[in-house]
Amino acid sequence: MQHFNRLFELAAARKGGPRALEKLLTKPKKAGELRKIPNDRWLSDMTKSVFQAGFVWRIVDNKWPDFERTFYGFDLHKVAYMSDEDIESLMGDPSIIRHHTKLLAARDNAAFLLAVVDEHGSVGKYFADYPSTAHVDLLIDLKKRASRMGGTSAQYFLRRMGKDSFLLTRDVVRALVREQVVDKSVTSKRDLKAAQSAFNIWCEQGRRSLTEVSRILAMGIDS
Repeated sequence: MQHFNRLFELAAARKGGPRALEKLLTKPKKAGELRKIPNDRWLSDMTKSVFQAGFVWRIVDNKWPDFERTFYGFDLHKVAYMSDEDIESLMGDPSIIRHHTKLLAARDNAAFLLAVVDEHGSVGKYFADYPSTAHVDLLIDLKKRASRMGGTSAQYFLRRMGKDSFLLTRDVVRALVREQVVDKSVTSKRDLKAAQSAFNIWCEQGRRSLTEVSRILAMGIDS
């Protein structure tokens, strides 16, 4: 496994030098900023990630104002207590994407986030308090307790919300394989732990966030 400085050099060489590369990097939100995000915004983006999985993102984005209206602005209590009949009626609403199991996931995830509020005081605190060095534990928790939050759905959701995170995109996985962190994919719990360990080392070496290291890894891969 190469030192972070070498990974940075590889990415900089592809992106026009160190300064050009730095401009392409984004930093995660601080814990205090995450805690201030209202509970409903977490549910909104979680639901959007569920609907974007396997679908054209642009179409989901265009329909999102109607989703906000349909799901009561993603108020946790109102969505969690929607009846089966309420969900079924949405299948006749052409203004949204009529995917029954994904519509049910919105209700399930509202209930999950209500449980999170009971446990931690707010949804933002739950996400903010997970340390970056144990990010895979958060991914595992979401996969286990939330609905349709496995694979990359949870990863894109957390990245958009500003949580320090890595994305296991095709290029990032290729970089992890090149660095002999994993063999060919990152699907098992063992592979996730191996990836986390490598990210922790690179973050410490470069004094960078998971978000930055993830981007640097991806940009160091030839197309």
